[in-house]
Amino acid sequence: MVKIRLSRFGSAHNPHYRIVVADARRPRDGGYIEDLGHYDPRKTTPTYLKVNVERAQHWLANGAQATDTARRLLKAQGVKF
Repeated sequence: MVKIRLSRFGSAHNPHYRIVVADARRPRDGGYIEDLGHYDPRKTTPTYLKVNVERAQHWLANGAQATDTARRLLKAQGVKF
């Protein structure tokens, strides 16, 4: 199954996440199909959350399942489920 989920980047105590489309069998930080955006939970910049809404809706229409956290972030950016 294809999932929309978060992939962790950044150093220790400074997490940053990419919102990615990946095969569910791949590791969390492993290879992914497409990068949809990024999320900074510490909100250190004005653009701490950025998502390509058009591509996210495309993947959801084609059967991708979003994880709970990814779903919350996508809804915040206006993606319809």
